[in-house]
Amino acid sequence: MKVILLVAGKTNDAWAKTAIAEYEKRLKHYLPFQIEVLPDLKSTKNLTEDQVKAKEAELILAWNKSGDVMVLLDENGEQYSSEGFAGLMQKKMNAGVRNLIFVVGGPYGFDASVYAAVREKISLSRMTFSHQMVRLFFVEQIYRAMTILNNEPYHHS
Repeated sequence: MKVILLVAGKTNDAWAKTAIAEYEKRLKHYLPFQIEVLPDLKSTKNLTEDQVKAKEAELILAWNKSGDVMVLLDENGEQYSSEGFAGLMQKKMNAGVRNLIFVVGGPYGFDASVYAAVREKISLSRMTFSHQMVRLFFVEQIYRAMTILNNEPYHHS
């Protein structure tokens, strides 16, 4: 199974890039992993929040292919412990999912069309984090899940 983290907007902070790259490197030992950045939207100053979300939705839904599973990182999604998230990852692997795509939306969240097309949602926390922090936390949690599934000593219960 290949895991893709699909994100809106680039990470410009060097410290975040360095930390994310470290976990990307570690993850390659367990499964194919990549981060895909949606192209920046042009001329958004004159657009409403709903129009921006609709444009982002087109880019997100282009990744939603048959046979793949897309999961939204959404504040209203289901919350998991690290062990529970590892169990979710194991279920997806056992189900023969080809590409497991986790999506971080833009600053205004997801358009209704994305919610209509993608049923699975998970939440990292009830708190709000910057997009850089979400990427770092989530990549670390994928790595943690893989170490849990492989009975490695990274995670301590």
